[in-house]
Amino acid sequence: MSKNNFAIIFCLFVMFTGWKQADACTNFLITKGASSDGSTMISYSADSHVLYGELYHWPARTYPEGALLDIYEWDSGKFLGRIPQVRQTYNVVGNMNEYQLAIGETTYGGRKELEDSTGIMDYGSLIYTTLQRAKTAREAIFIFAKLLEEHGYASGGESFSIADPEEVWIMDLIGKGTKMVTDKSGKTYNANKGAVWVARLIPDGYVSAHANHARITTFPMKGKEALSSKNIDKIYNKEVTTVYSHDVVSFAREAKLYEGTDEKFSFSDVYAPIDFGAARFCELRVWAMFNKVTDGMDKYWDYAIGNIKCPVPAVEGQPLKPENFPNNRMPLWVQPSKKVDVEAMFFFMRDHLEGTPLDMANDIGAGPFACPYRWRPMTWSIDGGDYIHERVTATQQTGFSFVTQSRSWIPNNLGGIIWFGVDDASSTVYAPMYTCMTRTPECYAVGNGDMMTWSETAGFWIFNQVTNFAYTRYNVIHPEIAEKQAGYEAKYVKDVERIDAEAQQLFTQEPRRAAEFLTGFSVNTANNLVKEWKDFYHYLFVKYMDGNKKTAQPVPEGYKYYAPKVEHIRFGDDYYRVIIEKTGDKLKVIE
Repeated sequence: MSKNNFAIIFCLFVMFTGWKQADACTNFLITKGASSDGSTMISYSADSHVLYGELYHWPARTYPEGALLDIYEWDSGKFLGRIPQVRQTYNVVGNMNEYQLAIGETTYGGRKELEDSTGIMDYGSLIYTTLQRAKTAREAIFIFAKLLEEHGYASGGESFSIADPEEVWIMDLIGKGTKMVTDKSGKTYNANKGAVWVARLIPDGYVSAHANHARITTFPMKGKEALSSKNIDKIYNKEVTTVYSHDVVSFAREAKLYEGTDEKFSFSDVYAPIDFGAARFCELRVWAMFNKVTDGMDKYWDYAIGNIKCPVPAVEGQPLKPENFPNNRMPLWVQPSKKVDVEAMFFFMRDHLEGTPLDMANDIGAGPFACPYRWRPMTWSIDGGDYIHERVTATQQTGFSFVTQSRSWIPNNLGGIIWFGVDDASSTVYAPMYTCMTRTPECYAVGNGDMMTWSETAGFWIFNQVTNFAYTRYNVIHPEIAEKQAGYEAKYVKDVERIDAEAQQLFTQEPRRAAEFLTGFSVNTANNLVKEWKDFYHYLFVKYMDGNKKTAQPVPEGYKYYAPKVEHIRFGDDYYRVIIEKTGDKLKVIE
C-alpha cells in the first residue's frame, strides 16, 4: 500500500470512527423472538480515551408553560442553544427510561461536507431529550424527526439502536451540510437545516448490529410497510416497518452524491461510502457477533477484513451509481441459530476476535502474556510498510457499557433493566440497574470523580485499577477476573428473578414502595460490588506484584511466620524464540 493510499485510508478512518468522546462504540440489537426470555435487548459501549464512566439520571419532572431546555453538546459540553421544553418528562436512568425505551448509538461520521455548523441537536442531546419525552420506539423516531426538522442537526453521521418491550429499530442518520441564504427580510438561515435518515424495524426473531459505520443500504420506499417523513404521523401503524426522511434520495441527487433510481439507492453507500478502514475497524465487529449466533458468515470474512469488492470503481468527484456499490456486504440482520440470553450479550461485548485468524492474543503484538489489546495509535508505518492494529469490541478505553432489557410481561415502571458496567467490557461486571430508580449509586454517580480526579468510591477508578494491572500479565491475571466476574453476573441474574417477584407483589399494594424497593436493590448492588472489587484489587496486587505469583502457606508449628510459595511467571516459548531471533547468541549461556 502506498503512503498516499494509506494516508487517505487513515483520514477516512478518522472520519468514520472518530476520535471524539464516544465515537468508537458497538451496538448489538436483539428482538423479542430472538431472545431466550422474550425481552428485547440492545448493547452499547461508550468507547473513548477521555470519557468518564458514570450513570446518568434525569428524574421525571413537570415544567411550566413556556419553559426552555438548554442543549449542550454531549461530546464537548459546548452550549448549542435552547429549545422549548415539554410539560412532562419521564424518569431516565442511563440510556433507558421508565417506559423501558432504550436508545444506543455509534458514530460513523460519513461525508464531512454534510456537517451542519448551525444545528442545535447533537446526537447525545437527541438521545437524552427523546428518552425524557417518548414512551415507545416509534414515538422516539417521531420525536427524532421533529427535533431535527425544527432545530437542525449538529453532529456527523450516526446509527441509533431504539428498543421498547415490543420492537427494535435501527436508524441511520446524517446532516445535510450548511447552505446559508438570506431572505427578503434580511434574515439569514441554513437552507439545508435538518437531516436525511432511514429507520428500519428489525424483523422479530432476528438480530442486528452496528459499529461505527452506517449499515442500512437499500430499503423499501413504496407499499404499506414504507413511510415517508411527510406522513410521519402514521408511524404508529404497525404495518409500517421502514420510515425515511422524504428527501433522503432527492437531496443526494441535488448534492450530486447519487445518480440512479430510488429502488437502487443505498443510504450507507451514498452517505458513508465504505473503505478498508470502515470495514476492518467497524464492520468486523458486526461480523464477529453475527458469526457467534449463526452459520454461514465465512462468506463475508473477506469483506469484514477490508477487501471491498465493487463491480465498477467510483470516480472521484462524480456522483455514485448503483454499479459503484460493493457487492459483498453483510446483511443488515441475521436469524440466530439459538435464542440469545442476557449473559450471551455480555459475552458478545467481550470479544477480541477469539477463534478467528485475527485473534488478538495470538500474534507477537500480544507480548509474552497473550494480551489481546494494542495501545494506540491504531495505524502505523515502519520501514516503508503501512500497518494497523485491530479495533475489536472489547477495548481498553471504554468509559461505560451496558445491555438493556425491555420486558413486556412486567409493568413498564418495573420491567426495564440496564445492566451497567464501567471500564473495559472484558473485565467489568454488569450489574442490574432498574430504570424506575429515583437515585443512582454513589459509585456511578455523576460528579464522583472525573477523568482527571481520582475517587476512592468511584467504580470507574476501581475497575480501571484491576483491569490495568491485569494488562501487565493478562493470561495469568485475567482468568481470575473472568471467574469472579462470571460469579457475580450469574448471581445477579438469579437475584433479578427473586427481586422481580417481590417488586410486582409490592406494586399491587403500593407502587411507590415498589420503585423505592428496586432503587434500594440497584444502589446497594452497585455500591457493594465496587467495594468488593476494591478488595479484589488488593488481593490481586498482593498475589502478583513484582512479576511473581505468591500463594500463602500454612505456618508450621514452632514458626512465628512462614514465607509464601513464590512462582516466577515465565514467558511463553514462542516469545522466548522471538528474543533469541532478535538477540542471536548474546544471551546464550557459554558452555
